[in-house]
Amino acid sequence: MNEFLSPIFISLKISLVASVIVAIFGITVSRLMARRTFRGKSIVDTVIMLPLVLPPSVVGFILLVLFGASSPIGQWIEAVFRHPLVFTWQAGVVAASVVAFPLMYQSAKVGFEAVDRDIEDAARVDGAGRWTVLRLISIPLASNALISGMILSFARALGEFGATLMFAGNLPGKTQTMPTAIYVAIDSGQMNLAWAWVLVTVFVSMGMLFLSYRSTIKM
Repeated sequence: MNEFLSPIFISLKISLVASVIVAIFGITVSRLMARRTFRGKSIVDTVIMLPLVLPPSVVGFILLVLFGASSPIGQWIEAVFRHPLVFTWQAGVVAASVVAFPLMYQSAKVGFEAVDRDIEDAARVDGAGRWTVLRLISIPLASNALISGMILSFARALGEFGATLMFAGNLPGKTQTMPTAIYVAIDSGQMNLAWAWVLVTVFVSMGMLFLSYRSTIKM
């Protein structure tokens, strides 16, 4: 039973943590991009959305180069935390966050762009600060888009395979998620176990998509 439940719990843990990280950074960056115009904005947009179209193996390779043991960042992380980032569940969080971020960013950006600027300007005239306007006006008015983005980000993180396999590995009980567990089960001929994980993944993903659809039709 533990062999079956472990990848599920690890997948949910990684996806939940990644969703929180993606939500925080996604809301922050999308708010800035939705309200500012500057030279090179389209290039920045392209870079942000790039993980959505890149092969997961390419994303995993880039993460290995940036955070591997031979990189300055990787060496700094190992010196501070006494452990390398690669082949840990935290590495799975990083990989899932990178591939899921574009979905959160795009959805949040659309939501913030739809907020009437006159309402925000009126609040500023009444003395509301930037944080107050964001917290009490912009985020509530864009809440449906933000919720949809968070749900889609969670679903994308849950299904991440290539980048996670390269960057976090496939260590049973430590970094093995449902997608990697399914791959191993099929490769070893354990079709019943693979089917069980597939059904769990499909059930959770369908639930996330249904919630996303419900939040979208309310916009």
